[in-house]
Amino acid sequence: MKTSNNSLRFLPTTFILVGIPGLEAEHLWISVPFCLLYIIIFLGNGIILHVIRTNAALHQPMYLFLAMLALSEVGVSASTLPTVLGIFLFGNTEISFEVCLFQMFSIHSLSITESAVLLAMSLDRFVAIHNPLRYTAILTLPRVFGTGAIIGLKSIMLMAPFPILLQHLPFCGHNILSHSYCLHPNLIHLSCGNISVNNIYGIFIVTSTFGLDSLLIVISYVLILHTVLGIATGEGRKKALNTCGSHVCAVLAYYVPMIGLSIVHRLGHHVSPLLQAMMANAYLFFPPVVNPIIYSIKTKEIHRGIVRMLSEKRPRV
Repeated sequence: MKTSNNSLRFLPTTFILVGIPGLEAEHLWISVPFCLLYIIIFLGNGIILHVIRTNAALHQPMYLFLAMLALSEVGVSASTLPTVLGIFLFGNTEISFEVCLFQMFSIHSLSITESAVLLAMSLDRFVAIHNPLRYTAILTLPRVFGTGAIIGLKSIMLMAPFPILLQHLPFCGHNILSHSYCLHPNLIHLSCGNISVNNIYGIFIVTSTFGLDSLLIVISYVLILHTVLGIATGEGRKKALNTCGSHVCAVLAYYVPMIGLSIVHRLGHHVSPLLQAMMANAYLFFPPVVNPIIYSIKTKEIHRGIVRMLSEKRPRV
């Protein structure tokens, strides 16, 4: 431990990460499904990105936002991979204070990016259904890329204060985390100092990003449904709603585990460590595993692109 001479603040040089509580003896076997999950995440999202990049017909707002979502999900998974596999494969449970802060910053900032991209995708669907004739005029490529840049910059700026605030908190010897990676709610619960500033800013982040994004997504879909109900033919309504199916699944895959984890963190000691670990893993692993599968199956253009890519690589007899 290191201390500050002026305020006698105790800062841990390392934190201790936890795998699956109660199943420590089985960690090597548990590493197998985690390795498979990472393979699915990187391969699935990588294929989505490759198909969009190499197919000029997919250089449209809907698919460019999908590429941004895939990139952010790959980023979140890459941030957790060193510590998760380090624990389950090699039993390495220690992480330095500085690396822990960087991992926390990466996970949360990329999660904010995911939420904002999901909102952008819902607005994209609203414009496409409500005003299809002006769709390309409203959502031009410069605006799409500009939106992506603003989302990334906003995520970084919102998360930047957290590492600074955590460096000014005393931990008084408490350094055992509840997960296989560093999350802000878990870190502040270890502090023995006043965490009111962290809590207030954390609530501001949640309400101004996840809360506002989810509210605007709901509003956009209310407007989409209102527009769809105004379409004369049943076939036209079905076609319009089908374009939103994949996005609705992606929204549910992202927000349901996040809400579950938030509830678990609020309950704190009243919830078993095993449930906390399972919910935290569901929050970080479920969306990047499920979304490539959803879009590969339900989005015809992506499905065709994948089939074309596989057929081109198949050796000819």
